[in-house]
Amino acid sequence: MRPGPDIVIIGSGIGGATIAAGLAGSGAEILILEAGDHVTDAPENRDQRAIFQRGHFRPKEMWYEHEGAAFNPGNYYNVGGNSKFYGAVLVRYRREDFEEMQHAEGVSPAWPFAYEELEPWYSSAEQMYQVRGSLGQDPTEPFHSKPYPFPPVLDEPAIAKVRARLVAAGMHPYSLPLGIDIDRWLARGKTPWDAHPHRSDGKMDAETVALAQALGHANVTLQTGSPVVRLETTADGRRIETVVYRTDGVEHRLSPKLVILSAGAVQSAVLLLRSANERHPRGLANTSDQVGRNFMNHNSSAVLAISPLYRNDSVYQKSFGFNDFYLSDGQGGPPLGNVQLLGRVSGKILKANLPQVPEWLLERVSQHAVDFYAMSEDIPHPESRVMVDGDRIVLQWHRTNWQAHLDLVARLKAVLKKAGFQFVLSRPFDKKTPSHQCGTVRMGNDPAAAPLDTWCRSHDHENLFVVDASFLPTSAAVNPALTIAAQALRVADHIASTDLRS
Repeated sequence: MRPGPDIVIIGSGIGGATIAAGLAGSGAEILILEAGDHVTDAPENRDQRAIFQRGHFRPKEMWYEHEGAAFNPGNYYNVGGNSKFYGAVLVRYRREDFEEMQHAEGVSPAWPFAYEELEPWYSSAEQMYQVRGSLGQDPTEPFHSKPYPFPPVLDEPAIAKVRARLVAAGMHPYSLPLGIDIDRWLARGKTPWDAHPHRSDGKMDAETVALAQALGHANVTLQTGSPVVRLETTADGRRIETVVYRTDGVEHRLSPKLVILSAGAVQSAVLLLRSANERHPRGLANTSDQVGRNFMNHNSSAVLAISPLYRNDSVYQKSFGFNDFYLSDGQGGPPLGNVQLLGRVSGKILKANLPQVPEWLLERVSQHAVDFYAMSEDIPHPESRVMVDGDRIVLQWHRTNWQAHLDLVARLKAVLKKAGFQFVLSRPFDKKTPSHQCGTVRMGNDPAAAPLDTWCRSHDHENLFVVDASFLPTSAAVNPALTIAAQALRVADHIASTDLRS
């Protein structure tokens, strides 16, 4: 075992990279352990057949359903985590998402603090990730203490026509807040950025923004190819004493002052469960028996609106969304969810799900289609779980609020037909496509009901923090990346002013 550093951060995704950036100026010696390696600058990064048809970037592993069936998950292990492949939508939870919200199939619980507590950190995260956006377009938009640092990404002409049609149909489309320098992105290739990895092409992800900022400090080090296999506690169980990781098959041990776990909603829970010991037989941070529980994954569907009279010659497409059914169904009923454009879906992408149909025909269809993403909240449920069975990761997803999602898709189809699209098709995403996995190590005030406090510190271990999508008490119905980044900055400030000064 070697002593130090002061802080070990496990994972370099949105949570890990952002908290590293927030702590870098403290002077503490910080080591980031990343299981994977850097995404290289390769032709496959913009090759849609490689990405979608051949699964070039999918992990070479299998997870298991509770009944035993194996499936290949869509999670990625690389510097920057899943953000290397994300759609760069950096949107805030609505103010109402922090409060208890009644849905058709249950209650989404209140957060342990209000929106106003996180608001300044949302602003800081938007500045850090150079978000492009515009205030005043979305009626559900919560209070912003600062404007977006950059103007929104513009609609392409074909997409501007769709926005106008939706306005005429009574909707309130708004420019998506995006972490994308569109000129830099298009200069490297005329493709969308949704699901397209990159080295440094203008997408503001965990590696290109937060991690780059953190590594600008001499006290921060990144070590790739170093998966952490377990955490060990002191004899009394109150502190994490040892971080055990492997590099090139060789096991190494570190003894840091603080451990920040940011491996993602599934892998963070798995590591805590696999680190069970005599004093903590159910796993670390798990006196509450809640680690791995309350797994959430957005109910989501791709919706294609098609008209022979519409010509879609856009490249990236993904520039607006609307929340007319977010806080209610539009008629005074319970919430349904968010709608936003997908990145442009080409015939090559469609071919991945329709292998029997000729690609040339799918390309013809794509030229007359516009592609939407419908997303509804998955309510936390204790039997929706991540578990371990020896070397196996077992995922038992108890999907909730599905009827609300079906209602959202039906409302969207009706709106699109009113907007002049004669044919509207939909396809739900399954567990193979991670739709914002979260909630497995949630935060809360009651140690009997939540593994973490409101600063993401373990109630059981005073020097362990979990800062990634795991901590989210609810999934809401919007992309979670900015909320994770905002909380990471809030927690970094707390650690710097308390743990690093003691």
